[in-house]
Amino acid sequence: MDIQLLVFVISLIAGIILDKILGDPMWLPHPVVGFGKTIHFFEKRLNKGEHKKLKGALTALFLVIAVFCISWLAIDALYSFHNTIGVTVSSIAVFFCLAGKTLINEVRMVFAAVDRSLEEGRTQVSRIVGRDTSQLTAQEVRTAALETLAENLSDGVIAPLFWFCLLGVPGIMTYKMINTLDSMIGYKNERYKDFGCWAAHIDDVANYIPARLTALLMVMADGKASLIKFVTKYGKCHASPNSGYPEAALAGILDCRFGGPHSYFGEMVYKPFIGTTERIFTLGDATKAIRINILSEYIMTGIILVVHLLPVIL
Repeated sequence: MDIQLLVFVISLIAGIILDKILGDPMWLPHPVVGFGKTIHFFEKRLNKGEHKKLKGALTALFLVIAVFCISWLAIDALYSFHNTIGVTVSSIAVFFCLAGKTLINEVRMVFAAVDRSLEEGRTQVSRIVGRDTSQLTAQEVRTAALETLAENLSDGVIAPLFWFCLLGVPGIMTYKMINTLDSMIGYKNERYKDFGCWAAHIDDVANYIPARLTALLMVMADGKASLIKFVTKYGKCHASPNSGYPEAALAGILDCRFGGPHSYFGEMVYKPFIGTTERIFTLGDATKAIRINILSEYIMTGIILVVHLLPVIL
């Protein structure tokens, strides 16, 4: 087997295993924290005065290009020095850029918390959503957790794997910067609508294929091809050009309804409904959604391995 292919396979599998074992431990320094601090540094100094959209565009492009170039140069140098070091760093990069176990654990804790008390559920779900949770009902708390779980499968698992498959460590690290930019400044409120405009659009482009691929993987994991029609119908019923597809897949799988009005930073946002069946969520729904997430990740990993190994086998 070609050495580059071997190190790719080892890095992929090792990174996924590390995520399954460790999740996102608080004690471990995380590059996304560094990305966030860097974005905040530029936003604080440039998001004011005139030409906010231009300054935001230049900031986003600069950071995306910088991360790709630095990652490419660093990983190339490490592999040139010693393959073992390169594989180790590549595996850690995959591990850092995946957020599968962490969100699954958070969703489990949300459902457990809201069963104990509504206030505890609101507090717990506020850790994983950007909306105001202080007035949510128990049903809305559970809904928010499930919607976030579906979106995170795309943003936090499938998209990073997709970009690692295409461009290796530079691809997965650059995607993580793009996603962090969007999560920090890609909002349409008064503060970020101009400065974060390009960050949001870049994220839309980076997630266009992964979001739809995520929905397909979820349908495959559930084993009902008829859900494709449901996803096609409701996937576009979302303010985001991408988030609606994994949400629609989960809504179809659970036979439920997502969407509706939500409060973001004091502003009421009305999201179109995804699905038609309005019903109360239970712990069983969370368990099924988590199972679909895990199976989707495994299917994606299998597809990546087949794509890379099949030419060698043949």
